[in-house]
Amino acid sequence: MKVRKKFRKISNQVEEALMPQRESHVLRNIGYATAGVSVVALGLIVGRELRERYKFNRRTPYDFYAHSGDQMQDVEFGVGI
Repeated sequence: MKVRKKFRKISNQVEEALMPQRESHVLRNIGYATAGVSVVALGLIVGRELRERYKFNRRTPYDFYAHSGDQMQDVEFGVGI
């Protein structure tokens, strides 16, 4: 009988100790999800920047003068205002 009471006390203590741990599991999972989304967002930003730099450094003369013959009616260049 005494052994059962000791086991009940121990099991109650263990259950009480595990209650905050269940809450921490939820918070830990939310933290992992947040960290994952942050890594993906950072990867997208860095990847876009690297792609833009790569494309900028690989320009051809055709890219420089691609719109040189376009007729612009409303814009005047070199006015000096």
